[in-house]
Amino acid sequence: MTYNQSEFDIRLEWGLRGVQELAPISDVIIIVDVLSYSTCIDIAVSNGAIIYPYRYKDGSAVEYAKSIGAELASITRSKTEYSLSPASLQNIPKGTKLVLPSPNGATLSLSTDNTPTICGGIRNAKAVAEYAMSVGNKISVIPAGERWSDGTLRPSLEDLLGAGAIISFLTGSLSPESKSALAIYKSMKENLYEEIKKCSSGKELIEKGFEEDVNLACELFVSSTVPILKDGAYHKK
Repeated sequence: MTYNQSEFDIRLEWGLRGVQELAPISDVIIIVDVLSYSTCIDIAVSNGAIIYPYRYKDGSAVEYAKSIGAELASITRSKTEYSLSPASLQNIPKGTKLVLPSPNGATLSLSTDNTPTICGGIRNAKAVAEYAMSVGNKISVIPAGERWSDGTLRPSLEDLLGAGAIISFLTGSLSPESKSALAIYKSMKENLYEEIKKCSSGKELIEKGFEEDVNLACELFVSSTVPILKDGAYHKK
């Protein structure tokens, strides 16, 4: 009870442990993985694609994709084939079934059990918040964070800002954790792209030649899409 923020309507906690603590007492869970799972999901689902989260970037992903009759995204970020690069998904055709492996966003999405789950970021923050409030009052926002080389969680600025953007449209009592995300978002909102471009995750992608992915992730409120997890896949509401 100490760690689940149950006395508040709007809660925030990081990563897989956050999901495990908050999902059982929530009406809806919002997964936030700005660079880049949430952004990929928003862009692909907006086009009418159906995206299957998958935890592992290994041979089991191939077998899983075959078993459901879906394509498999590249396990490495690529501009020329479907991957965790949002830019690679901008022209994905309607009806495409795609397995998108990710150790962060996908793992969290598949760990919420029967709690209604949606995927949100900076692009669709307003739409996601409004839909969440139509589901229930107890809303948990889960910034995914990144991973250090030893596999441990690295809290990331971009996910905190994405969470804060969503929380800015939620009503109800806010936990201190939620208030902190909201405050940081408000302090950086006017210069959001520049701040994310300079944070660790943004710099990493830009150095690897994926600045367009950062640009797409930082487009504030450009999407009205709400990706809903149903039967193991994200669909457009």
